[in-house]
Amino acid sequence: MKARQYTEEQIIAVLQEGEAGAKVSELCLKHGMSDATCYNWKSKYAGLSVSELKRLKTLEEENRRLKQIVADQLLDIVALKELLSKNF
Repeated sequence: MKARQYTEEQIIAVLQEGEAGAKVSELCLKHGMSDATCYNWKSKYAGLSVSELKRLKTLEEENRRLKQIVADQLLDIVALKELLSKNF
């Protein structure tokens, strides 16, 4: 069976239906997913709105970019220390 791809907005909409009082088993039947998927989504996206999710994704991307910059600088520092420690 082919796995379906849901956007974050769709996932939040499904979870909001569950918060409104729909049973998990009914949600799973309606949207064609397993109970485990629903519980995984709930643990990851519970309580988030679409705008908060977009902000979270932006912050995660910025954090990834900053970590990459720090790693690159660390490599440069190590290379310079190694170069300077050699006796000519």
